[in-house]
Amino acid sequence: MLRERFPEFCNSPSPPAEVKMEESVTLEMDNHVLEKEDGCYDNTEATFSDDEEELNNKGKKREFRFHPIKEAIIDEPADITPFVDQLDETLREKVLQLQKESDTEMQCEVMQEIVDLILEEDFDSEQMSTLASCLAELFKGHFRGDVLPEEITEESLEESVCKPVCLVFRNLCQMQEDNSGFSVLLDMLAELYQKQPKIGYHLLYYLKASKAAMGKMSLYESFAQATALGDLHTCLMMDMKACQEDDVRLLCYLTPSIYSEFPDETLRSGELLNMIVAVIDSTQLQELMCHVMMGNLVMFRKDSVLNILIQSLDWETFEQYSTWQLFLAHSIPLETIIPILQHLKYKEHPEALSCLLLQLRREKPTEEMVKMVLSRPCHPEDQFTTSILRHWAVKHDDTLGEHIKALLIKNNSLPRKRQSLRSSSSKLAQLTLEQILEHLDNLRLNLMNTKHNLGGAVAQWVGPRSCFPVGLGFESRLGCLAMDWRLVLGVSPPPLVLRPRF
Repeated sequence: MLRERFPEFCNSPSPPAEVKMEESVTLEMDNHVLEKEDGCYDNTEATFSDDEEELNNKGKKREFRFHPIKEAIIDEPADITPFVDQLDETLREKVLQLQKESDTEMQCEVMQEIVDLILEEDFDSEQMSTLASCLAELFKGHFRGDVLPEEITEESLEESVCKPVCLVFRNLCQMQEDNSGFSVLLDMLAELYQKQPKIGYHLLYYLKASKAAMGKMSLYESFAQATALGDLHTCLMMDMKACQEDDVRLLCYLTPSIYSEFPDETLRSGELLNMIVAVIDSTQLQELMCHVMMGNLVMFRKDSVLNILIQSLDWETFEQYSTWQLFLAHSIPLETIIPILQHLKYKEHPEALSCLLLQLRREKPTEEMVKMVLSRPCHPEDQFTTSILRHWAVKHDDTLGEHIKALLIKNNSLPRKRQSLRSSSSKLAQLTLEQILEHLDNLRLNLMNTKHNLGGAVAQWVGPRSCFPVGLGFESRLGCLAMDWRLVLGVSPPPLVLRPRF
């Protein structure tokens, strides 16, 4: 009965049909296999897309720094309808004429006429905000794309500042600050700044690039004070941040002038430096280093460099390396920043430690350097102190020996009581006798393991210890070290208070 009602489910499929399907599938697969086999015996080697890219870019250095993707910009006609009717008749005609003109030279002429109207005594200041809204809308195309010419020459720079918006900058540069029109134009720029924040770094660019603005960089300070921000530092940092987001080349171009003209705003913290090293590539880093070494750029000064380097410890790896490269391009003594060693942890700050290690390697050790190096906590995985002591012991034996002797004598006193972090004004570790002996013992072990024998001043601290019995414990070794240096110095060392080893 089931077979009668549901024949399609009960009847088995006919074998010939199945065979035909299998044959067709087999034939189709065979065709694909043949195609693949033909390809396998092709004389040309298979290449991946990455390989093709490498072949096309052969000889070029690939840059893996992140660069933000710029969105495609669709030009839309300026719409000033909501604002233009609020202007008086004369000003409205000029603004509408400015809107109709497409030739840049003609736009500049009309803009100059608008500036002349603003400077008239009977100009209604209440129209300033409305006029700024119109100009911000009309000039929005000027604030798109790259500002700096591809090839930087005097001609290309002058051509790049021949824009209608630059007419306001030029008129300001030609005026004396006590001129009544000077404050009016500053108010105009301040209103425009609220509508279009990019006007700030465009003003900085004009003051650097234009011949008419030579020696007028201080004008930016007057502009900053006229804005709603009213503060030079805040305004400058905001404008440089906007520049960083829009045009890295322009940021690097402006950097020497910004640092030289506004040292109090740029050198007292690492804010601007972080903006720069966060976006530059290796080529731009090298260019900035050249500016430093040619005397065109100063990014660090002695009274603030240590704090800036400490701030940089939280930055990304490339940012930290760039910061250290820029620091090393300056002629600041290393002793100025050597206290940073007590802030560095071997697992958390490898960038700073590696840069310092290479720089200390080039230096003749001073007592302060040796003290800071020995002040680092002893840890079996932290080889910083041992490596630099070994290098100094080989290259500057007598000098290092004298400094170690002086530090041993100074620390020949009972260890200080530990102060709580709350009551202590300084959280930095203090050099102790135990630390000195621990580091000297590590140096002795390193020299013994590398079969390197020292002669001279340092040998009296670590050389004789090679006769320690095998398996002698850490505490016993330090006790022997203390006895040995007591005999050399002719003083009695205090009893050692040993900390647990890691």
